[in-house]
Amino acid sequence: MGTTLMTGASRGLGREAAEHLLRHHPDRHLLVFNRRPGLAAELIERTGNPNVTEVVCDLASFADIRRAAAEVDRPLDGFLGNAGLQMATTRKLTADGHEMTFGVNVLAYHLLLTLLRPRFTNPARIVVVASDVHDRDLNTLGLIPPPRWDDPRELVKPAEGTGRAGRRAYATSKLGVIYLVHALRRRLPEGIDVYSYNPGLVPGTELARDAGRVGRAAFRAVGKALVALPFATTPAEAGRLLAETMTGPRPGDSGSYISRGEVIPSSSESYDERREEELWAAADELCGLPSAGTPPTGTPSPGVTSTPRRSA
Repeated sequence: MGTTLMTGASRGLGREAAEHLLRHHPDRHLLVFNRRPGLAAELIERTGNPNVTEVVCDLASFADIRRAAAEVDRPLDGFLGNAGLQMATTRKLTADGHEMTFGVNVLAYHLLLTLLRPRFTNPARIVVVASDVHDRDLNTLGLIPPPRWDDPRELVKPAEGTGRAGRRAYATSKLGVIYLVHALRRRLPEGIDVYSYNPGLVPGTELARDAGRVGRAAFRAVGKALVALPFATTPAEAGRLLAETMTGPRPGDSGSYISRGEVIPSSSESYDERREEELWAAADELCGLPSAGTPPTGTPSPGVTSTPRRSA
């Protein structure tokens, strides 16, 4: 029986993906990392599939990530990193003193995947959820400012700012996810594939739950209007596509960017080996990991010479 470890399975498209996996692949085991206990029991009750266990883990704490990773006692042939957050400001901090959005959306995955790497079988598939808002040319109707990359040691510093700064930090963190995936690809052996995944516009995922009562109401109102647009996806459909990316045929070359089930090039800015390696080295330092050095270069990143990119 194969095992997939999943984060972000408690609500929204992640909950839909988890239930789809359990209903359509009853012979697989799902191990969920969740901030509060009880998710495994909920999933078992909802799907009737008992092949679910959980480890309590707060991704905003390096100590908790280390403890949770140490509790994983089975081989993994799948990893689905869906947990992520968008904060109302850039002032909130993780337990380790880093800006919350970058700390959870980028650093937590760097640390978790590094600690879990010995647990992955060969073959295995790793999928980390990114977003098309990483692309500064994407038209977000003014809701999400474009990313603004900087030295990662600066990006983890809290700053004064409005909700716009918090939303920009989210876009920047999703660009960081793609950089991490590209850097990890160069470090994984053949047979262990890693992908970044864009679910597209999915209204109703409670991504803005930190925005306060007025902000949440505004996002819900906008979401109701956006859900009718042709490029919007329901949580159920987005969850299905995400689950099938984990369990279906090999999507494409390791390191690829998958948008709503289709491999496409990500933004031109997201292919930058210098930034990727600088982020990797900084993340090692910030997470308290020993540096493993720089892998061989010269292999083009997937998507660089692909067909013209299409926004989701």
